[in-house]
Amino acid sequence: MSIDLTFPVPPFGLSPAPVFTLAPVEGAEGLFALSGGDARLYLLDAAVHLPDYAPELTDEQAATIGLGDPADAMLLVVANPGADGTTVNLLAPVVVHARTAVGAQFILEDQDLPLRAELARR
Repeated sequence: MSIDLTFPVPPFGLSPAPVFTLAPVEGAEGLFALSGGDARLYLLDAAVHLPDYAPELTDEQAATIGLGDPADAMLLVVANPGADGTTVNLLAPVVVHARTAVGAQFILEDQDLPLRAELARR
């Protein structure tokens, strides 16, 4: 089931669009395609693939999407498939407010997280 999302600022690499669509990739648990306009990003659900990943948003970042309760956050990371495996961007997650379908990609400050972390096979 696809979800239409609103982004106050489009994710890096995507042009502004009135609505972005988050759609699950069939046969790949926790993998989504985020599309808007002519571009697409692949996102992994951190709860499924990176259960120990716990970045901290600033109050300002959380307010950008109206997030008051961390339990309402859907945490996604950009996946970059390559010939040598897949890397994920842990420094700039996409966070979606699950109740309002408003999302944003945030650059995390003062957190020692990699831009290209190798994704371990499950």
